Amino acid sequence: MGFLTKEKETAPCTVEISHKFESLHAHVRFDNGAVVHPGDEVVVQGPEIMAPYGEVVTESRTAIIWRASTVERMWTRLTGDMEFMELCEFSFSEEVTL
Repeated sequence: MGFLTKEKETAPCTVEISHKFESLHAHVRFDNGAVVHPGDEVVVQGPEIMAPYGEVVTESRTAIIWRASTVERMWTRLTGDMEFMELCEFSFSEEVTL
């Protein structure tokens, strides 16, 4: 991997889409054991997957993993903690209800 260049890797994967009341999620599992690191980008190939309500759909696909360069990986690690705080919601109200 270069200092400023990206590498492209192809990996077989399994996509699981759940559209249930108990769980609404989409997961990608790499069948060859590939690991995604900070800054990497993943694109799953193929048409959109739609799961009808109350069902879980599982399909085999191919994913393209664009490996982050050394500079991008360092930048993602440095700024990742600060961006995580944007996802947090804090409340400082004095009213307590149970």
